[in-house]
Amino acid sequence: MQHKVIDTKDVVIRFAGDSGDGMQLTGSLFADMSAIYGNGLSTFPDYPAEIRAPHGTVSGVSGFQVHIGSDKVTTPGDFCDLLVAMNPAALKANAKWCKPTAMILVDDDAFDEAGMDKAGFKTANPFEELKVEDRTIIVAPITTLTLESLKDSGLDQKAMLKCKNMFTLGMACYIYSRPMEYIFQYLERKFAKKHPEVIAPNKKVLTDGFNYAANIQAIPNTYTVEPSPKKKGTYRNITGNQATAWGLLAASEKSHLPLFCGSYPITPATAILEELAIHKELGAKTLQAEDEIAGVCTAIGAAYAGNLAVTTTSGPGLSLKSEALGLAVITELPLVVVDVQRAGPSTGIPTKTEQTDLNQALYGRNGECPMPIVAAHSPAHCFDAAFNAAKIALEHMTPVMLLSEGFLGNGSEPWLIPSMSDYPEINPPYAKSLPEDGKFKPFERDPETLVRKWAVPGQKGFEHRVGGLEKNHNGVISSDPANHELMVAEREEKVLRIANSIPELEVDGEKSGKLLVVGWGGTYGHILSAVTAARAAGMEVSFAHFDYIKPLPKNTTEVFKSFDKILVCELNSGQFAAYLRNIYPEMNFVQCNKVQGQPFLVQEIVESISKNL
Repeated sequence: MQHKVIDTKDVVIRFAGDSGDGMQLTGSLFADMSAIYGNGLSTFPDYPAEIRAPHGTVSGVSGFQVHIGSDKVTTPGDFCDLLVAMNPAALKANAKWCKPTAMILVDDDAFDEAGMDKAGFKTANPFEELKVEDRTIIVAPITTLTLESLKDSGLDQKAMLKCKNMFTLGMACYIYSRPMEYIFQYLERKFAKKHPEVIAPNKKVLTDGFNYAANIQAIPNTYTVEPSPKKKGTYRNITGNQATAWGLLAASEKSHLPLFCGSYPITPATAILEELAIHKELGAKTLQAEDEIAGVCTAIGAAYAGNLAVTTTSGPGLSLKSEALGLAVITELPLVVVDVQRAGPSTGIPTKTEQTDLNQALYGRNGECPMPIVAAHSPAHCFDAAFNAAKIALEHMTPVMLLSEGFLGNGSEPWLIPSMSDYPEINPPYAKSLPEDGKFKPFERDPETLVRKWAVPGQKGFEHRVGGLEKNHNGVISSDPANHELMVAEREEKVLRIANSIPELEVDGEKSGKLLVVGWGGTYGHILSAVTAARAAGMEVSFAHFDYIKPLPKNTTEVFKSFDKILVCELNSGQFAAYLRNIYPEMNFVQCNKVQGQPFLVQEIVESISKNL
């Protein structure tokens, strides 16, 4: 068999194993290495939902999918070209994601009788049982080879076994012609201070994995994926949660305000709090509160005191914060609420992604309680989404909901590090002068924007009362029916007028036609890929994506009226579609929905487009 080196446009690799096999690190290193090499990429970490699931069972499988390309990559890929399965359970859980041409790499040492039984295999040949025997199967004794590689390293057996993932990563580097210098540098940075003794063994086992793959005959071809053409600048691979934290820090810089984040740890949002906590030098203060209610209440207090205030959570925590969010709305204090959505209801499937909190974001508070809603559409876009959410909150004196998703928060892509000079200043509406009568009126409004002034504690003459009871424009508690109706209307109208300061909706493709596909949040890349595939198949279809949900962009009506039918794609049972129908009852909306705790497959959207043309 003659070995070939094949230039390919893109490849998808899925690393899978037990939750202790280091698959998240392996995938992250492969992704970071590819980002530095210059590839376009998108990642999808797929964590087990169970805490400490039994070792070797399907429920305990952890996966990490990486899609690298020589052009812009918008999704982690539907199916993989290489599946690395460290045990039988990983193979069983992930074989369905293999392309017909895929390679499957398994650790032969894990496929013993006990491992097969735990995974639930009924026959002695797992490949035939899963109907993947026609793929290129690479059965390597990875555990044995790792132990042999490190027998003189001085590490104990437990420590040596933890290096299996590096042996596997070395094999993947050979198959896809990846330079390993980045991984060497990572090992030196990671362990130089506390565990320098593990640097050399990890380098050795990585190199031995590479050389082993180069010398066996089971790998028919290797592949090269050239760097993708990009705008000039400095790039890094970034996760959505990191980007969200940095976007908030950028808003702190541009508003000249200290950032305060009061939060309670919750999957998959905790990394935002963790990231902010390590940037005290940028003026960030973080508080890990005792519960979700305390987290948001401390943030509201910080807003009153003149900070850029933030609280982060996921769906269950957002439920607990709802009463306090009503307080933020009625006091009209600036607050950014980040909701990194996950599969619900209740605890649901906490490590899986969904878009099922939209109704809660729109309506999940008592009374008439309007709040602007911004949605991030990719891991890198989380930076801009967080910055813009903070800008709206501070300049319009309102709490703002920023919707992210587990897919975005944990996923990553290359990000062009911006110059802060390209970002606008943020100008809160501070109270600077008293009216002629010398009495500060805290809810007197700008006639154009309906925004009230922000007087922070310590401003002499601007003392005022805030709280959950309704007040009049003078800040005096009022139960007058007409005043309550007026204040309710003004708070709603203030939010709607934010449409004057956000970008208009952009249409990708023809500006009118039979079908417009729309989405919001993390469906962006999958819909864009599906629309591109549909056009390549001869279908006439346009695409528009909503980064702003409340208020909708000013030109939304004009855009919608130009199409016969609007296909709404979202990872829920139709919440955005219902919201749009309520605003535009005369429009013809159809739906493409998925509620499986997983992102769309591109083909699922293509099929829905074809059905609705």
